[in-house]
Amino acid sequence: MLEKEEFKIAHRLYGEAFERRKPGMSRREIFKPLLDYYNELTGFGETEPNAIMHHQIDLYGPPCEKCGKPYRTPKASFCAACGNKKMKDKNSNSLL
Repeated sequence: MLEKEEFKIAHRLYGEAFERRKPGMSRREIFKPLLDYYNELTGFGETEPNAIMHHQIDLYGPPCEKCGKPYRTPKASFCAACGNKKMKDKNSNSLL
């Protein structure tokens, strides 16, 4: 998962790839800077540029109190993995 600043760089590299592409270039060539950046950052040899665009930590919620997997969104009210209902903040009516 990419932190906010890491994702900004990845997003910029993704956009630049579309400006750089030319007829006959392979996807690997077009997205090489993005794939190299992600591999260097994470140690994982990702080959699908679109997958990297879904690895933004801000898209997900905090870890579930029961199973530890992240809630699917920051506003999720229950854990899709185990069904746990998110605890409410005792000082307000909002979910944690």
